[in-house]
Amino acid sequence: MKKQAINIVWLKRDLRSQDHEPLLKAEQAGISYRIIYLLEPSLLEYPDTSLRHLQFIYHSILALNKTLAPFNRSVDVYYGEAVAVFKFLKESFDIKSVFSYRESGTQITWKRDKEINSFCKEHQIYWQESQRDGILRGIKNRNTWNQKWHETMHTPLIENKYSVSEEKKREHHFLIPEKLETQLKEYPKPYQPAGEQNAWRYLKSFTTRRGFNYQNHISKPSESRISCSRLSPYLAWGNMSIKQAFQFIGTHPNGTKNSRAFSAMLTRLHWHCHFIQKFEVECSYETECINKGYERLSHNKNEDFLKAWKTGTTGYPLIDACMRAVEHTGWINFRMRAMLVSFLAFNMDQDWREGTYHLARQFLDYEPGIHYPQFQMQAGTTGVNTVRLYNPVKNSQEHDPDGIFIKKWIPELANVPIANIHEPWKMTVLEQSFCGVKIGEDYPLPIVDLQESARIARDKIWGHRKHPAVQNEKKRILNTHVNRSQNDLH
Repeated sequence: MKKQAINIVWLKRDLRSQDHEPLLKAEQAGISYRIIYLLEPSLLEYPDTSLRHLQFIYHSILALNKTLAPFNRSVDVYYGEAVAVFKFLKESFDIKSVFSYRESGTQITWKRDKEINSFCKEHQIYWQESQRDGILRGIKNRNTWNQKWHETMHTPLIENKYSVSEEKKREHHFLIPEKLETQLKEYPKPYQPAGEQNAWRYLKSFTTRRGFNYQNHISKPSESRISCSRLSPYLAWGNMSIKQAFQFIGTHPNGTKNSRAFSAMLTRLHWHCHFIQKFEVECSYETECINKGYERLSHNKNEDFLKAWKTGTTGYPLIDACMRAVEHTGWINFRMRAMLVSFLAFNMDQDWREGTYHLARQFLDYEPGIHYPQFQMQAGTTGVNTVRLYNPVKNSQEHDPDGIFIKKWIPELANVPIANIHEPWKMTVLEQSFCGVKIGEDYPLPIVDLQESARIARDKIWGHRKHPAVQNEKKRILNTHVNRSQNDLH
């Protein structure tokens, strides 16, 4: 019996119905197509993955299926390794083409893609990968990247239209385990709601109201939760494309009166892709110092330090409040993320790799292409970027002066006066009794001395920048990742 000829649309980080080139190409091809998403056990078990990521993905797919339902279409979810699923589909259908977006993912996803590429070549299946968000594959330097990115951002959006499918849903044995599916169906209220419709709801509220104080509140841990765009999870999992956000913000009528805030947001969309482009060129950012000269630095792993950092019990209120907030909600602003990494790498003198996967699992908006280059940038291992050592006391005094954020996430300190909230260990025993808290028992003493640890870190990190191995690598990094003509040193 002759197999039915079909095409496959393989969704990854592109869980939306509009401005979607692979879905457009599938419609244009003129033959039946099926849309698939793979829950690959090897990726689910990888240390960067957490249940919150999978819940966001699952509910994004549910939202997408509602959009596709009038066309008798839906996303088929397979729980299995990619090659095994494609072999199964090949046994059932005559697969002509596979359409997907390129993925700038971790090394394990790159290995998986190479296996699928070999499978497609072996079976004469044409796999066409579309460019994602202006990210280019195979470039040797960044000399023309900015120009090409802006050109991409100004090309027309794809208006996807769908034909009505006559296909019936096919049964398969790649079923999600019952326990996992039960967990996926649950969705904690503190997380941002998933799906394409919610992405647009957040974007519209940002441009019509929330974003007007973007510049003033961007660094503040409480106010930023309202004034920042909060688009990051939707961009990370592809509920919205960068180009959709860029054009909507760039042409919005409120941009005239709020040009400073809107321009800053557009710049950050560019930075978003700038970092992913770095990771696309060198995915070793995940596991190795991008500047190999920093592999010469030694760190004494301290399990007690790491546990305190991960659980929000370091004795520094803003550090602990941020870690507890991101664990509960999946989001904190950029400055607070940078501060957490700085404290880990500099004040606690821990290898940056001891924290990357932990924070990856906490971030609902985890995007490998941003996460690892940014982590190394804040940990001071590039040899190119300015080393920033964030003082958590100074930052809490400046950005949470009344301790509102701190008290929300550290109830142990709820009754501590504003004058003491940033350095509660300085209270006398009598003052502590008035507040109903014992520092060292109810809330920990500082895990390190802030000034002394900062001094040691400066001597160590700044001093090592002069090492010949660091300087040699710096030249390579500048040639590969930086547009020298525009001094692009993000």
